[in-house]
Amino acid sequence: MNMITAKNSGETPFVEFERVQKSYDGESLVVKDLNLSMPRGEFLTMLGPSGSGKTTCLMMLAGFETATYGDIRLGGQSINNIPPHKRNIGMVFQNYALFPHMTVAENLSFPLELRKIPKSEREEKVRLTLNMVQMDSFGGRRPAQLSGGQQQRIALARALVFEPELVLMDEPLGALDKQLREHMQFEIKSIADSLGITVVYVTHDQTEALTMSDRVAVFNDGHIQQLASPDTLYEEPENSFVAQFIGENNTLEGIVQEIHGDTCLVELDGGELIDAKPVNIKTTGERTRVSIRPERVEYNKERLSNDAHLLQATVMEFIYMGDIFRTRLSVAGNQDFIIKTRNAPDQVRLEPGTEIEIGWLAQDCRALDAPNGTI
Repeated sequence: MNMITAKNSGETPFVEFERVQKSYDGESLVVKDLNLSMPRGEFLTMLGPSGSGKTTCLMMLAGFETATYGDIRLGGQSINNIPPHKRNIGMVFQNYALFPHMTVAENLSFPLELRKIPKSEREEKVRLTLNMVQMDSFGGRRPAQLSGGQQQRIALARALVFEPELVLMDEPLGALDKQLREHMQFEIKSIADSLGITVVYVTHDQTEALTMSDRVAVFNDGHIQQLASPDTLYEEPENSFVAQFIGENNTLEGIVQEIHGDTCLVELDGGELIDAKPVNIKTTGERTRVSIRPERVEYNKERLSNDAHLLQATVMEFIYMGDIFRTRLSVAGNQDFIIKTRNAPDQVRLEPGTEIEIGWLAQDCRALDAPNGTI
């Protein structure tokens, strides 16, 4: 059994899933043999499409769902049979879940009252926590008198006020507009880092995951497809699903002709030959999806490296996006091949129909698996 752990294997696991499975109907598994561990103080995001199993994992950790099989441990202790209110876990939801009949201060005081904290100590903890989320002057208001962003800050404060060992967040920013959501991403990460708390965060938003996390677990079909730091996930995807799900990605289809160590030769379906880094490629003759990030492709000849691999392309669409240009090309049978280039004085603007050469380095091109052996 292989346990997915943090890079520093010397760290003692704080949260552990060991061979965890979950089925709602007794037949199909929503979570399939999950092995995962994380150290204290880590910000881990579970990322994936709807139905991938990420939220079910969070709910099992919180105690709102029970694992069908396997063990979940917190601080080395099995929590499978411990009820949610005794797990010392803070929760933040998308819908805030604030009590409308209570003031902000009363909402924060409630979890402290459940833990029988003395009144004077409760008041001090509420004051300090409201100050931490920059809401110290809002203690007397009710949730209906707050904006969405303010309510989310209070929901976060309520999850932190009793100093939990672990904070779980389920799509907490989903109801906010784009600008406020981006602001809250940095705010939550900053608070988590300053307090040194352990966070498990669930989202389907790739940018959110890459911005906030120490590591990201990419879920699909009940399995973790890859667990790594944000930069590793983006730069070194281990399979086609991760490459397509994380960020924008170009794919070209073909067959592996030769393998030489950390390089393989791929014949594209159009007959072109390119070099790539083999990932999950075992033998020649395999079908493959070749992956290249849009910003790794260049069409300005002055910027092309001498060892760049060149392909012919036809410009289909050129879009000005302010800080970048986004060019859609027809390349080796792919009509939606994208290049992103920064808006610079020497960057050429292309007209649709223009024939150009594009290039990239072999190290930026990854030959990945073809799902089910076909494409």
